Amino acid sequence: MLSTITKLWAHLAWADGILLEALRAGPCPDPAVREYAHILGCEETWLARMEQRPSRTPVWPEVPVERLGSLAGMVHDGYRSFLGGLDGAALERVVAYTNSAGLSFENSIQDILLHVALHGQYHRGKVNLLLRQAGQPPAPTDYIAYVRGVSAARTGSGEPR
Repeated sequence: MLSTITKLWAHLAWADGILLEALRAGPCPDPAVREYAHILGCEETWLARMEQRPSRTPVWPEVPVERLGSLAGMVHDGYRSFLGGLDGAALERVVAYTNSAGLSFENSIQDILLHVALHGQYHRGKVNLLLRQAGQPPAPTDYIAYVRGVSAARTGSGEPR
């Protein structure tokens, strides 16, 4: 399972980077920037929970597009370090935390990492929808595009489908 999670996290960092490039290409709508910042805010919040420390950013941070790259770098560096210190047994370790609504929960590191990867992909889809609605091309962030090393299928206009 550690190998699969490591692949998912390599994809996550790649997909975050592809999406950031699309946002920087602009002009990008403010809701798309806000949604992307939320992806990073959640990634950091969950990392903080697993590391049992306060989060360095809120779940919905207000970050201008110019500062998203530094936030992404901080978060991705944190996960590289965290994942590098895990073994298969560590994935089963249970983490106790309090969510943003003040409710207490306990989940395994494995379940948290899977949640964060899936949650991010959901919100990347929302960012792509917002980009498309603003007349910008969406960013192809599918996992298969990552492993192939080439973009997903494109429409006749050259845009990703």
